[in-house]
Amino acid sequence: MAVKIRLARKGRKKLAYYHIVVADSRTPRDGRYIERIGIYNPVTDPATIEIDFNKALDWLQKGAQPTDTCRAILSYKGILLKKHLLEGVKKGAFDEAEAEKRFNAWITQQESKIDSKKSNIEKSADDQKQKRVEAERKVNEARASEIARKNAEMAAKAAAGETAAEPEAEATDAPETPQAEQASE
Repeated sequence: MAVKIRLARKGRKKLAYYHIVVADSRTPRDGRYIERIGIYNPVTDPATIEIDFNKALDWLQKGAQPTDTCRAILSYKGILLKKHLLEGVKKGAFDEAEAEKRFNAWITQQESKIDSKKSNIEKSADDQKQKRVEAERKVNEARASEIARKNAEMAAKAAAGETAAEPEAEATDAPETPQAEQASE
């Protein structure tokens, strides 16, 4: 029986996430499996990978063959490196302390890469947000200046209308002519 470490798809259309499972190679992709050892979510940025390190290492040492995608995931998490180092210890190439030292150095390097990627993503998101806010501020200023200009024009027209209306008002407020006064008496 060939045992594979592979992905089992979950989730809905266009929002898939995967369970990392150990299964018989003859079973369907989303069918029965021997053991679930982790979760992989490629939708998030960076992709979320939660895997039981010891279970995955144990299955690899027992001879389970990972698929291409699972091999990349296991390599990213350092499980394949750990397996390689443990095989070197078995062969006598170096001792276990040296293997742990090399593995820990690799882990710190990998974590720094991941942290820098996350900070770059956050920084770019903040920069994009700042650019959108700045563009919106410019549009609002342009609208406000246009409204102020229109209001000034209307005020000027109204002032011109009042000055034209004032002479008419003066004509109606002027005392009546002597002929009109005599007619009214």
